[in-house]
Amino acid sequence: MRAESVAKFLGVAAVVVLLPGVYLGLVWAPPDALMGNVQRIMYVHFPSWLATGAGYLIGFVASVLYLTRREPRWDWWAEAGIEVGVLFNCTGLLTGSIWGRPTWGVWWTWDPRLTTTAIMLLIFAGYLVVRAFVEDPEARARVAALVAIVGFADVPIVYFSVRWWRTLHQPQSSPETVDPEMVVALRVMFLAFLLLFGYLATRRYLLARTRWETERRLLELEAARG
Repeated sequence: MRAESVAKFLGVAAVVVLLPGVYLGLVWAPPDALMGNVQRIMYVHFPSWLATGAGYLIGFVASVLYLTRREPRWDWWAEAGIEVGVLFNCTGLLTGSIWGRPTWGVWWTWDPRLTTTAIMLLIFAGYLVVRAFVEDPEARARVAALVAIVGFADVPIVYFSVRWWRTLHQPQSSPETVDPEMVVALRVMFLAFLLLFGYLATRRYLLARTRWETERRLLELEAARG
């Protein structure tokens, strides 16, 4: 019941923060001096990557803890974090593509940032595929944990790609280089997306826990039948 209460709180909080955040981003904040209103998609694009990073980080840490402690709850958290991370990874790529069409003139280009991000999505989508095809719960958790740990190596590569290589994608901005009203709108949306991520991840954790309990009971029944 405790996790369910946390999920409900996070869900309500996400809505409460998201609604004013949308208003601040779409109405209150000024348009960009160069890109105009096209820039407003960044109030979804940037927070999506924050939620993506949170999901993959939770998946990495939980996978390490599972391999060291063998406690099922860490496997549940790893699955929850990575699955929700993949969702926001897709949102980030989609909104980036929508922004890139009027700004760069193309929907997609094999820029280092975009390429490493696409690879990251494929790696963690592969994590979910592994979980779907391995039937034994313990073997599934071990193999998935290894995939998550190895795959996480791409996350810092994505982040530093705009610094390591000559890239079309702009480097990370800072509050000093952005209009103060834009900063406020972005920070509210960052908080809203983190709360939304927390809600979805907690719900996914509860689902993973329920599935594990169901699988364990089925295995016990099969063992009892001999």
